Amino acid sequence: MSETQGLPATEEEPIGELALRTLAMPADTNPSGDIFGGWLMGQMDIAGGIAAGSRAGGRVATVAVDGFTFHKPVHVGDVVCCYTEILRTGRTSVTIRVQAWTLRRHQADVRIKVTEGNFTFVALDENGNKRLVPDH
Repeated sequence: MSETQGLPATEEEPIGELALRTLAMPADTNPSGDIFGGWLMGQMDIAGGIAAGSRAGGRVATVAVDGFTFHKPVHVGDVVCCYTEILRTGRTSVTIRVQAWTLRRHQADVRIKVTEGNFTFVALDENGNKRLVPDH
């Protein structure tokens, strides 16, 4: 069993902190019944934004997505868990690695990495202008 979640260990474990956990619903599917990649990217963007906003100490906006890879489909009823890790903090930006893992509807004891990518966010002031990321 994995010590972090009480789940069987996989070849790979999630990296970083759990930032978002949500349920994949029928309204988010393509004609084949799989969850749209865009929906999944949106959830990962939210998770990355939470982590980046915390590190930047306020408002952030997505400016780039790199190295995005879809490994496996997400199905209706899967619980999607997004894990975040800060890769780089610049003067005005924060780059976050986001991994999406699922707990399958009928196999909730199995965690599967479905997608990963790097999201870069810029820190913004109250007027929407770039601002410095505070030293940590």
